[in-house]
Parts: sequence; structure tokens; C-alpha cells
Amino acid sequence: MHAETLTLHHWLSPAFPTGAFAYSHGLEQVIALGQVTDAAGLEYWLADVLRYGSGWQDCVLLACALQEGANLDALDATCHALQPCLERLQETQEQGAAFARTVAQITGRDLAARTLPIAVAEAAAPLGLPAQTVIAAYLQAFLTNLVTIGIRHVPLGQGEGHGTLARLLPLVPDLAHAASLACLEDLGNCCLGADMAAMEHETKEIRLFRT
Repeated sequence: MHAETLTLHHWLSPAFPTGAFAYSHGLEQVIALGQVTDAAGLEYWLADVLRYGSGWQDCVLLACALQEGANLDALDATCHALQPCLERLQETQEQGAAFARTVAQITGRDLAARTLPIAVAEAAAPLGLPAQTVIAAYLQAFLTNLVTIGIRHVPLGQGEGHGTLARLLPLVPDLAHAASLACLEDLGNCCLGADMAAMEHETKEIRLFRT
């Protein structure tokens, strides 16, 4: 494995200080509503988010931002505009800012605070890795974080939780390949249940997660 690939996996690992563990992406709300109560429900919910929701949306934006000469400011504004509610906007902005800040400290580069997929693209571009590789690593990190939250909060046992992750991982290379060939016209989101859950989460008086 090349050093550049290891660097990417370092940046997208759970140990990297983006605070991802504090964001449930609306999962806390669907668990509270009884819509996700077991491993099968979690797998179904996450598969939809990956294929039809913010998983796909982030991957297309990431692919576009990795293209040579990409207008990162415009793509960041597009990502900002596509967020369905305040919490989801805060989630991508706060994680993106934390990601860029830490990579800048490590590398000495001047990296702007951007939404997460655009921040990852800007940081990863000099690594020279194929877009599909970067997108797949991003998706795996996104998916792993949400499965970990499901393990803690549904709750699931470690075996059930990681079994869910193992069944979902085959989606990652296919989605990464499709996104690597996509353009802005391929953006779309029809995962309304997840978006509504994120909106409803904003009104919760007691919460364990920030989103």
C-alpha cells in the first residue's frame, strides 16, 4: 500500500479529530421514533442514505471537487445549499472545518474551512490518488461512524453491528465508481425520511448527539 493511501486512511479514521462521533445524521431520531430497532432496520436505513441520500450527494460533490481546476468555492456553496436543515448544515460545516484545520496543522498547507466533502477533496487532491479511491474511503468512514452509533444507541451487540457494516460495505466500491464518473447534473436526494428525521431532531429537548 502506498504512503498516500495510508495518509488518506489516517485522515478519515475514527481517531482523526473531526468530532464525527457526536453526529448521528438523524439516526438518533429514527431510533427514538422506533423506526430503527434492530440490525436489519439499521442496514435498511443506512443503505437508503448511501444510495439515495446524503451519501450519494456527498460522493458526487467530492468527485467534482477532485477534478482538476474545480471551483471549490462554488462547490462548497452548492453543498451548503443542498443541506435540508440547520443541523445537517452544522454537521458538514463543523466536521469540514475541523478536518481542514487538523490537516493544515499536519501538512503546513493553508486549507479553508469548507463543508466536509469539499474539505476532504481539497486536502486529498495533492495525494494523487484515483477519485474512486478517495470517494470509497470517505464513504467507508461515513458508514462506519453511523454503524458505531447504531451499536451504542439502538443498541446492537458488536457482532450484530459489525455484521451490518460487513453487509453494507459491498455497496461502497460500486457507489464510489458511479460517483467518480458523475457530474453536478447527477446530484439528487430522495431520502426524505432521513431528512425529516434530521429536521425533527432539531426540536428534541434531550439528545445524546448533536444531529
